[in-house]
Amino acid sequence: MPLTNSATTYGSVTKTFHWLIALLILSNIALGWIAANVAHEVEGGADEALIARASLLFSIHKTTGIAIFFTALARILWAISQPKPGLLNGDRGLEARAAQTAHWLLYGSLLAVPLSGWVHHAATSGFAPIWWPLGQNLPLVPKSEPLSETAATLHFLLQWVMTGAIVAHIAGALKHHVIDRDATLRRMLPGRTSAQPTTRQPGHALPLVAALGVWGATIGGASAIGMFEAPEQAAPSLAQVESDWRVEDGSLQITVVQMGSEVTGSFNEWTADIAYSETPDTEGRHGTVEVTVAINSLTLGSVTSQAMGADFFNVEDHPTARFAADLMAEGEGRIARGSLTIRDQSVPVEMPFELSIDGDTATASGELSVDRRNFNIGQGVNDEGSLAHSVDIGFELTATRDTARD
Repeated sequence: MPLTNSATTYGSVTKTFHWLIALLILSNIALGWIAANVAHEVEGGADEALIARASLLFSIHKTTGIAIFFTALARILWAISQPKPGLLNGDRGLEARAAQTAHWLLYGSLLAVPLSGWVHHAATSGFAPIWWPLGQNLPLVPKSEPLSETAATLHFLLQWVMTGAIVAHIAGALKHHVIDRDATLRRMLPGRTSAQPTTRQPGHALPLVAALGVWGATIGGASAIGMFEAPEQAAPSLAQVESDWRVEDGSLQITVVQMGSEVTGSFNEWTADIAYSETPDTEGRHGTVEVTVAINSLTLGSVTSQAMGADFFNVEDHPTARFAADLMAEGEGRIARGSLTIRDQSVPVEMPFELSIDGDTATASGELSVDRRNFNIGQGVNDEGSLAHSVDIGFELTATRDTARD
Protein backbone atom coordinates (compact mmCIF):
# COMPACT_ATOMS: atom_id res chain seq x y z
CA MET A 1 0.00 0.00 0.00
CA PRO A 2 1.56 3.33 -1.04
CA LEU A 3 2.24 6.06 1.51
CA THR A 4 0.73 8.86 -0.57
CA ASN A 5 -2.70 9.46 -2.11
CA SER A 6 -3.61 9.18 -5.75
CA ALA A 7 -6.64 10.38 -7.67
CA THR A 8 -8.46 7.12 -6.87
CA THR A 9 -6.95 5.85 -3.58
CA TYR A 10 -5.94 7.03 -0.12
CA GLY A 11 -2.37 6.31 1.00
CA SER A 12 -1.35 4.69 4.28
CA VAL A 13 -0.37 8.02 5.90
CA THR A 14 -3.82 9.50 5.29
CA LYS A 15 -5.52 6.34 6.55
CA THR A 16 -3.35 6.28 9.68
CA PHE A 17 -4.21 9.92 10.43
CA HIS A 18 -7.92 9.21 9.84
CA TRP A 19 -8.22 6.25 12.19
CA LEU A 20 -5.86 7.64 14.84
CA ILE A 21 -7.86 10.87 15.07
CA ALA A 22 -11.12 8.90 15.08
CA LEU A 23 -9.86 6.81 18.02
CA LEU A 24 -8.65 9.88 19.92
CA ILE A 25 -11.89 11.83 19.39
CA LEU A 26 -14.28 9.03 20.33
CA SER A 27 -12.17 8.18 23.40
CA ASN A 28 -12.01 11.80 24.45
CA ILE A 29 -15.74 12.37 24.09
CA ALA A 30 -16.32 9.44 26.47
CA LEU A 31 -13.60 10.69 28.83
CA GLY A 32 -15.09 14.17 28.97
CA TRP A 33 -18.57 12.83 29.73
CA ILE A 34 -17.31 10.53 32.51
CA ALA A 35 -15.06 13.24 33.98
CA ALA A 36 -17.94 15.75 34.09
CA ASN A 37 -20.13 13.25 35.97
CA VAL A 38 -17.36 12.58 38.50
CA ALA A 39 -16.82 16.33 38.93
CA HIS A 40 -20.51 16.77 39.82
CA GLU A 41 -20.07 14.11 42.49
CA VAL A 42 -17.02 15.97 43.84
CA GLU A 43 -19.13 19.10 44.38
CA GLY A 44 -21.26 17.07 46.77
CA GLY A 45 -18.42 16.35 49.17
CA ALA A 46 -14.66 16.34 49.70
CA ASP A 47 -13.94 12.68 49.00
CA GLU A 48 -10.18 12.54 48.45
CA ALA A 49 -10.33 9.47 46.19
CA LEU A 50 -13.14 11.02 44.14
CA ILE A 51 -11.22 14.28 43.71
CA ALA A 52 -8.14 12.37 42.59
CA ARG A 53 -10.24 10.39 40.10
CA ALA A 54 -11.83 13.53 38.68
CA SER A 55 -8.45 15.21 38.35
CA LEU A 56 -6.96 12.19 36.60
CA LEU A 57 -9.84 11.94 34.13
CA PHE A 58 -9.79 15.66 33.30
CA SER A 59 -5.99 15.67 32.93
CA ILE A 60 -6.24 12.77 30.47
CA HIS A 61 -9.11 14.53 28.66
CA LYS A 62 -7.24 17.84 28.36
CA THR A 63 -3.94 16.24 27.34
CA THR A 64 -5.67 14.05 24.76
CA GLY A 65 -7.42 17.16 23.41
CA ILE A 66 -4.07 18.85 22.81
CA ALA A 67 -2.80 15.67 21.15
CA ILE A 68 -5.86 15.79 18.87
CA PHE A 69 -5.14 19.44 18.02
CA PHE A 70 -1.57 18.80 16.88
CA THR A 71 -2.42 15.51 15.18
CA ALA A 72 -5.23 17.24 13.29
CA LEU A 73 -2.92 20.10 12.34
CA ALA A 74 -0.44 17.58 10.93
CA ARG A 75 -3.31 15.79 9.17
CA ILE A 76 -4.47 19.03 7.51
CA LEU A 77 -0.95 19.96 6.41
CA TRP A 78 -0.53 16.49 4.95
CA ALA A 79 -3.90 16.74 3.17
CA ILE A 80 -2.89 20.05 1.60
CA SER A 81 0.17 18.37 0.08
CA GLN A 82 -1.78 15.42 -1.32
CA PRO A 83 -4.28 14.85 -4.12
CA LYS A 84 -7.72 14.05 -2.75
CA PRO A 85 -9.60 11.15 -4.29
CA GLY A 86 -12.88 12.42 -5.69
CA LEU A 87 -16.32 11.46 -4.42
CA LEU A 88 -17.98 8.40 -5.87
CA ASN A 89 -21.32 10.20 -5.80
CA GLY A 90 -20.22 13.60 -7.02
CA ASP A 91 -23.02 13.64 -9.55
CA ARG A 92 -25.61 13.72 -6.74
CA GLY A 93 -25.41 17.42 -6.05
CA LEU A 94 -27.19 17.80 -2.70
CA GLU A 95 -25.78 14.62 -1.17
CA ALA A 96 -22.25 15.40 -2.34
CA ARG A 97 -22.37 18.95 -1.00
CA ALA A 98 -23.72 17.70 2.34
CA ALA A 99 -20.79 15.29 2.56
CA GLN A 100 -18.31 18.09 1.82
CA THR A 101 -19.99 20.34 4.40
CA ALA A 102 -19.58 17.60 7.01
CA HIS A 103 -15.89 17.34 6.09
CA TRP A 104 -15.39 21.09 6.54
CA LEU A 105 -17.14 20.92 9.91
CA LEU A 106 -14.92 18.04 10.96
CA TYR A 107 -11.68 19.70 9.88
CA GLY A 108 -12.61 22.96 11.60
CA SER A 109 -13.83 21.21 14.74
CA LEU A 110 -10.63 19.19 15.06
CA LEU A 111 -8.83 22.49 15.66
CA ALA A 112 -11.51 24.69 17.24
CA VAL A 113 -12.79 22.26 19.87
CA PRO A 114 -9.44 21.43 21.52
CA LEU A 115 -8.19 25.00 21.10
CA SER A 116 -11.24 26.47 22.87
CA GLY A 117 -10.74 23.96 25.69
CA TRP A 118 -7.07 24.89 25.91
CA VAL A 119 -7.89 28.60 26.11
CA HIS A 120 -10.45 27.85 28.84
CA HIS A 121 -7.78 26.00 30.82
CA ALA A 122 -5.08 28.65 30.27
CA ALA A 123 -7.31 31.60 31.22
CA THR A 124 -8.33 30.13 34.58
CA SER A 125 -6.30 28.42 37.30
CA GLY A 126 -6.54 25.30 39.37
CA PHE A 127 -7.73 21.71 39.00
CA ALA A 128 -6.52 18.98 36.64
CA PRO A 129 -3.25 20.10 35.04
CA ILE A 130 -2.38 19.32 31.44
CA TRP A 131 0.46 16.80 31.12
CA TRP A 132 2.34 18.95 28.71
CA PRO A 133 6.01 20.03 28.77
CA LEU A 134 5.17 23.59 27.71
CA GLY A 135 3.25 24.43 30.89
CA GLN A 136 -0.33 25.34 31.61
CA ASN A 137 -0.49 28.71 29.87
CA LEU A 138 -0.86 29.90 26.30
CA PRO A 139 0.84 32.91 24.68
CA LEU A 140 -1.46 35.94 24.45
CA VAL A 141 -4.04 34.32 26.75
CA PRO A 142 -4.28 36.25 30.05
CA LYS A 143 -5.67 34.91 33.29
CA SER A 144 -9.25 36.10 33.00
CA GLU A 145 -12.39 34.45 34.33
CA PRO A 146 -14.66 36.14 31.72
CA LEU A 147 -12.38 34.90 28.94
CA SER A 148 -12.29 31.44 30.50
CA GLU A 149 -16.08 31.31 30.71
CA THR A 150 -16.45 32.44 27.10
CA ALA A 151 -13.97 29.79 25.93
CA ALA A 152 -15.77 27.14 28.01
CA THR A 153 -19.09 28.05 26.37
CA LEU A 154 -17.51 27.89 22.91
CA HIS A 155 -15.97 24.52 23.77
CA PHE A 156 -19.39 23.23 24.83
CA LEU A 157 -21.11 24.47 21.68
CA LEU A 158 -18.43 23.42 19.21
CA GLN A 159 -18.20 19.93 20.65
CA TRP A 160 -21.88 19.41 19.78
CA VAL A 161 -21.30 20.69 16.25
CA MET A 162 -18.40 18.26 15.98
CA THR A 163 -20.51 15.41 17.38
CA GLY A 164 -23.23 16.14 14.83
CA ALA A 165 -20.67 16.17 12.01
CA ILE A 166 -19.22 12.86 13.22
CA VAL A 167 -22.68 11.26 13.29
CA ALA A 168 -23.41 12.57 9.79
CA HIS A 169 -20.02 11.35 8.56
CA ILE A 170 -20.51 7.84 9.97
CA ALA A 171 -24.09 7.67 8.68
CA GLY A 172 -22.90 8.70 5.22
CA ALA A 173 -20.13 6.10 5.19
CA LEU A 174 -22.57 3.35 6.22
CA LYS A 175 -25.04 4.46 3.52
CA HIS A 176 -22.34 4.17 0.89
CA HIS A 177 -21.33 0.73 2.14
CA VAL A 178 -24.74 -0.83 2.84
CA ILE A 179 -27.15 0.90 0.46
CA ASP A 180 -25.04 2.23 -2.41
CA ARG A 181 -22.55 -0.69 -2.14
CA ASP A 182 -19.72 1.45 -3.43
CA ALA A 183 -16.09 1.63 -2.28
CA THR A 184 -16.28 4.90 -0.30
CA LEU A 185 -15.76 3.20 3.08
CA ARG A 186 -13.43 0.49 1.77
CA ARG A 187 -11.09 3.16 0.38
CA MET A 188 -10.31 4.20 3.96
CA LEU A 189 -9.77 0.65 5.28
CA PRO A 190 -6.36 -1.06 5.34
CA GLY A 191 -5.26 -2.41 2.01
CA ARG A 192 -5.40 -0.90 -1.44
CA THR A 193 -8.89 -0.21 -2.75
CA SER A 194 -9.19 1.83 -5.89
CA ALA A 195 -12.44 3.36 -7.15
CA GLN A 196 -13.14 5.67 -10.04
CA PRO A 197 -14.70 8.99 -8.92
CA THR A 198 -17.57 10.44 -10.88
CA THR A 199 -16.66 12.97 -13.51
CA ARG A 200 -18.80 15.60 -11.86
CA GLN A 201 -17.55 16.79 -8.47
CA PRO A 202 -18.95 19.44 -6.09
CA GLY A 203 -16.97 22.61 -5.58
CA HIS A 204 -15.61 23.61 -2.18
CA ALA A 205 -17.12 27.10 -1.94
CA LEU A 206 -20.74 26.25 -1.15
CA PRO A 207 -19.90 23.50 1.42
CA LEU A 208 -17.47 25.87 3.14
CA VAL A 209 -20.10 28.62 3.28
CA ALA A 210 -22.60 26.07 4.63
CA ALA A 211 -20.15 24.98 7.34
CA LEU A 212 -19.50 28.60 8.32
CA GLY A 213 -23.26 29.07 8.44
CA VAL A 214 -23.64 26.14 10.85
CA TRP A 215 -20.98 27.54 13.17
CA GLY A 216 -22.40 31.04 12.90
CA ALA A 217 -25.96 29.89 13.59
CA THR A 218 -24.81 27.83 16.57
CA ILE A 219 -22.82 30.64 18.17
CA GLY A 220 -25.37 33.30 17.22
CA GLY A 221 -28.26 31.28 18.61
CA ALA A 222 -26.39 30.62 21.84
CA SER A 223 -25.62 34.32 22.15
CA ALA A 224 -29.27 35.22 21.54
CA ILE A 225 -30.42 33.05 24.44
CA GLY A 226 -27.76 34.51 26.75
CA MET A 227 -25.23 31.68 26.94
CA PHE A 228 -22.32 34.12 26.65
CA GLU A 229 -23.66 36.61 29.19
CA ALA A 230 -21.89 36.88 32.50
CA PRO A 231 -23.97 35.68 35.46
CA GLU A 232 -25.83 38.47 37.16
CA GLN A 233 -24.06 39.77 40.20
CA ALA A 234 -25.88 38.95 43.40
CA ALA A 235 -27.23 41.92 45.30
CA PRO A 236 -24.88 43.06 48.08
CA SER A 237 -25.47 40.93 51.13
CA LEU A 238 -23.45 42.97 53.61
CA ALA A 239 -24.70 46.08 55.31
CA GLN A 240 -22.66 49.22 54.85
CA VAL A 241 -20.54 50.22 57.83
CA GLU A 242 -19.84 53.64 59.32
CA SER A 243 -16.07 53.88 59.57
CA ASP A 244 -13.53 56.50 60.53
CA TRP A 245 -11.62 55.48 57.40
CA ARG A 246 -13.67 54.70 54.31
CA VAL A 247 -12.25 52.13 51.88
CA GLU A 248 -12.25 53.61 48.37
CA ASP A 249 -10.51 50.80 46.57
CA GLY A 250 -9.03 47.47 47.52
CA SER A 251 -8.67 43.75 47.03
CA LEU A 252 -8.91 40.77 49.34
CA GLN A 253 -7.34 37.61 48.01
CA ILE A 254 -6.59 34.05 49.03
CA THR A 255 -4.06 31.66 47.49
CA VAL A 256 -4.29 27.90 47.84
CA VAL A 257 -1.94 25.25 46.49
CA GLN A 258 -3.97 22.64 44.65
CA MET A 259 -2.20 19.68 43.08
CA GLY A 260 1.12 21.52 43.33
CA SER A 261 -0.09 24.69 41.61
CA GLU A 262 -1.04 28.00 43.17
CA VAL A 263 -4.66 29.07 42.68
CA THR A 264 -5.42 32.67 43.59
CA GLY A 265 -8.93 33.95 44.09
CA SER A 266 -10.53 37.14 45.33
CA PHE A 267 -13.58 38.19 47.32
CA ASN A 268 -15.64 40.79 45.54
CA GLU A 269 -17.71 41.85 48.54
CA TRP A 270 -16.34 42.78 51.95
CA THR A 271 -16.61 45.66 54.38
CA ALA A 272 -14.06 47.17 56.75
CA ASP A 273 -14.76 49.22 59.86
CA ILE A 274 -11.45 50.98 60.54
CA ALA A 275 -10.56 53.23 63.44
CA TYR A 276 -6.97 54.46 63.28
CA SER A 277 -4.94 57.23 64.87
CA GLU A 278 -1.35 58.07 64.04
CA THR A 279 -0.76 58.52 67.76
CA PRO A 280 -0.85 55.23 69.71
CA ASP A 281 -2.37 54.83 73.14
CA THR A 282 -0.35 53.78 76.17
CA GLU A 283 -0.49 50.12 75.09
CA GLY A 284 0.84 50.88 71.63
CA ARG A 285 -2.56 50.46 70.01
CA HIS A 286 -3.30 52.72 67.06
CA GLY A 287 -6.87 51.58 66.57
CA THR A 288 -9.06 48.66 65.55
CA VAL A 289 -10.35 47.00 62.41
CA GLU A 290 -13.30 44.70 61.78
CA VAL A 291 -13.63 43.11 58.35
CA THR A 292 -16.70 41.13 57.26
CA VAL A 293 -16.45 39.03 54.10
CA ALA A 294 -19.26 37.59 51.95
CA ILE A 295 -17.98 34.09 51.19
CA ASN A 296 -20.22 33.62 48.15
CA SER A 297 -18.46 36.54 46.44
CA LEU A 298 -15.29 34.43 46.10
CA THR A 299 -13.95 33.62 42.65
CA LEU A 300 -11.34 30.87 42.84
CA GLY A 301 -10.66 29.75 39.30
CA SER A 302 -11.98 26.37 38.27
CA VAL A 303 -12.50 25.24 41.88
CA THR A 304 -14.95 28.00 42.88
CA SER A 305 -17.98 25.69 43.06
CA GLN A 306 -16.08 23.11 45.07
CA ALA A 307 -14.86 25.78 47.51
CA MET A 308 -18.46 26.75 48.29
CA GLY A 309 -19.40 23.16 49.20
CA ALA A 310 -20.28 21.73 52.59
CA ASP A 311 -16.80 20.28 53.17
CA PHE A 312 -15.05 23.54 52.47
CA PHE A 313 -16.50 27.01 53.16
CA ASN A 314 -20.03 25.60 53.55
CA VAL A 315 -21.42 28.89 52.33
CA GLU A 316 -25.06 27.93 52.91
CA ASP A 317 -24.59 27.57 56.66
CA HIS A 318 -21.74 30.06 57.08
CA PRO A 319 -22.17 32.88 54.55
CA THR A 320 -19.65 35.27 56.10
CA ALA A 321 -16.19 35.33 57.62
CA ARG A 322 -14.97 37.91 60.12
CA PHE A 323 -11.59 39.37 61.04
CA ALA A 324 -11.38 41.59 64.13
CA ALA A 325 -8.09 42.94 65.39
CA ASP A 326 -6.26 45.66 67.27
CA LEU A 327 -3.86 47.71 65.15
CA MET A 328 -0.59 47.74 67.05
CA ALA A 329 2.83 49.29 66.71
CA GLU A 330 5.50 46.64 66.17
CA GLY A 331 8.94 48.22 66.05
CA GLU A 332 9.00 50.38 62.93
CA GLY A 333 6.05 48.52 61.44
CA ARG A 334 2.44 47.70 62.24
CA ILE A 335 0.62 44.49 63.03
CA ALA A 336 -3.06 43.57 63.22
CA ARG A 337 -3.45 41.24 66.19
CA GLY A 338 -6.82 39.59 66.71
CA SER A 339 -8.93 36.66 65.50
CA LEU A 340 -10.19 35.25 62.22
CA THR A 341 -13.56 33.50 62.22
CA ILE A 342 -14.56 31.13 59.41
CA ARG A 343 -17.30 28.49 59.70
CA ASP A 344 -17.82 29.66 63.30
CA GLN A 345 -14.24 28.65 64.13
CA SER A 346 -12.27 31.55 65.66
CA VAL A 347 -8.48 31.35 65.50
CA PRO A 348 -5.99 33.89 66.92
CA VAL A 349 -3.96 35.47 64.11
CA GLU A 350 -1.41 38.18 63.56
CA MET A 351 -1.06 40.01 60.26
CA PRO A 352 1.91 42.33 59.69
CA PHE A 353 1.00 45.15 57.34
CA GLU A 354 2.53 48.15 55.68
CA LEU A 355 0.86 51.54 56.02
CA SER A 356 1.39 54.89 54.40
CA ILE A 357 -0.68 57.98 55.26
CA ASP A 358 -0.61 61.13 53.18
CA GLY A 359 -2.97 63.71 54.63
CA ASP A 360 -6.40 62.11 54.70
CA THR A 361 -5.49 59.22 52.37
CA ALA A 362 -4.02 55.95 53.54
CA THR A 363 -2.73 52.93 51.62
CA ALA A 364 -2.14 49.61 53.33
CA SER A 365 -1.24 46.06 52.43
CA GLY A 366 -0.52 42.89 54.35
CA GLU A 367 -0.72 39.12 54.32
CA LEU A 368 -0.75 36.12 56.59
CA SER A 369 -0.91 32.34 56.31
CA VAL A 370 -3.42 30.12 58.08
CA ASP A 371 -3.99 26.39 58.30
CA ARG A 372 -7.35 25.52 56.70
CA ARG A 373 -7.76 22.57 59.08
CA ASN A 374 -8.10 24.97 62.03
CA PHE A 375 -11.35 26.14 60.43
CA ASN A 376 -12.61 22.63 59.55
CA ILE A 377 -12.12 23.38 55.87
CA GLY A 378 -11.47 20.42 53.60
CA GLN A 379 -11.21 17.90 56.41
CA GLY A 380 -11.79 15.10 53.92
CA VAL A 381 -8.67 16.09 51.95
CA ASN A 382 -5.59 15.32 54.02
CA ASP A 383 -3.11 14.77 51.20
CA GLU A 384 -1.19 18.01 50.70
CA GLY A 385 -0.44 16.86 47.17
CA SER A 386 -4.15 17.38 46.47
CA LEU A 387 -4.71 20.46 48.62
CA ALA A 388 -2.07 22.12 50.80
CA HIS A 389 -2.94 22.80 54.43
CA SER A 390 -1.57 26.35 54.31
CA VAL A 391 -3.67 29.14 52.78
CA ASP A 392 -2.30 32.64 52.16
CA ILE A 393 -4.55 35.64 52.72
CA GLY A 394 -3.59 39.09 51.50
CA PHE A 395 -5.12 42.52 51.09
CA GLU A 396 -4.43 45.91 49.56
CA LEU A 397 -6.56 48.99 50.08
CA THR A 398 -6.79 52.71 49.77
CA ALA A 399 -8.90 54.54 52.37
CA THR A 400 -9.80 58.14 53.08
CA ARG A 401 -10.38 59.68 56.46
CA ASP A 402 -14.00 60.58 57.21
CA THR A 403 -13.37 64.05 58.55
CA ALA A 404 -17.07 64.47 59.36
CA ARG A 405 -16.68 61.85 62.09
CA ASP A 406 -13.65 63.50 63.73
